[in-house]
Amino acid sequence: MQPTRETMRMAARSLAFVALGLALPALPAAAQTIAITGGKVFPVSGAPIDRGTVLIRDGKIVAVGANVTIPADAQRVDATGKWVTPGFVNAATELGVQEIQAVADTRDEFAEGKDGIAAGFRVVDGFNPRSPRIQQAREDGVTTVGVLPLGGIVAGQAAIVDLSDGSAASMTLKAPAAMVGEIGDAQQADLGARGEVVERLRALIEDAKAYARNTQAYDRAQTRPFVASRLDLEAMVPVVQGKEPLLVQADRASDIEEALALAKEYGLKIIIGGGAEAWMVADELAAAKVPVITGAMNNIPNTFAQLGNRQENAGLLRKAGVDVALMGNAGGGDEEAFNVGNIRYEAGNAVAYGMSWNDALRAVTLAPAQIFGVADRVGSLAPGREANVVVWSGDPFEFTSHADQVFIRGKLATGESRRDLLVDRYKTLPPNYDRP
Repeated sequence: MQPTRETMRMAARSLAFVALGLALPALPAAAQTIAITGGKVFPVSGAPIDRGTVLIRDGKIVAVGANVTIPADAQRVDATGKWVTPGFVNAATELGVQEIQAVADTRDEFAEGKDGIAAGFRVVDGFNPRSPRIQQAREDGVTTVGVLPLGGIVAGQAAIVDLSDGSAASMTLKAPAAMVGEIGDAQQADLGARGEVVERLRALIEDAKAYARNTQAYDRAQTRPFVASRLDLEAMVPVVQGKEPLLVQADRASDIEEALALAKEYGLKIIIGGGAEAWMVADELAAAKVPVITGAMNNIPNTFAQLGNRQENAGLLRKAGVDVALMGNAGGGDEEAFNVGNIRYEAGNAVAYGMSWNDALRAVTLAPAQIFGVADRVGSLAPGREANVVVWSGDPFEFTSHADQVFIRGKLATGESRRDLLVDRYKTLPPNYDRP
């Protein structure tokens, strides 16, 4: 059999590497096929499947159903008696950009900006793919997160990140996924009053539109002074053109109404974040087709802007027809940075306070994926999606359930978290320890 031209080329390349004393480059790994069988499968994009199969090949889902043909070379995962869902998507976190709240050197979620405007800030540029918090999130069934910047009138650009192994670039699904802004908290924006925040935001929008209309005049210094730098104006152009959403952090009902008015006036695509009093304006949000990212663990106002806070919020919004994604809202920052996996308890509480179970599952999977424009990659169990799949011991919203196996892009997530190490440390007690 005569060698092909490709075989001869590869042989010559190998000899060249050997002659130079270099290590041979790694060959592409063979496609791995995994079949998760026998479990109760919740595709989210379709009806649940009893004793279903999820077939994975080379990091992608290739088939989901009750009668899937399983290749002979597939690695089988028996999920009999267990529940199988998409990996959870936590829509609003500081995972990977905040390690220790009290240590400034470990915090990369906040940019100084200029006069409260940091639109050009890309939070993903400071993302730490080796953060010890990531493994804990994986163990809790979270496979994708929204990483949000904080602070100011416009905090910067959010990113959607898969919690796979690799570099920050390889983990990033979408960046920017949204521009993050503030409309209700004047102190957070370092301003005196709510009206001033809205005024500054309106000025930024007007300036970004003017910049987009005549960039050349700006380059020739033939424009009026703008409230933001060129980098910030450039970053705002997709927002004012309606191509990139503006995630507006607003809790008070009147602030949410102000955000809706701005969106209508300037043709913006917006998302409401926080939304403690969003239930009060649920019909307006539904009519405007504006989604809300909120939580269900807190009914105690942290500020005067949250006096109408209630745990039924998510359920009431969904019943009104609003797209809802869940986030941690228990306060203190713990769920955003350190306890990202608590998102399943948010979902469980949302069910306890009026949201349907199916809507709660959607709120931590497909809904956030759709809101941020990555539903073609994650958020459901469907052919062509990333193989982010979790096998649960039971109902994932039950406190006693746990994630048995977590696959991210078709690879089983393994390793020990700090939580695991602490558990192991205290399994063996000192010899003279007197148990209570």
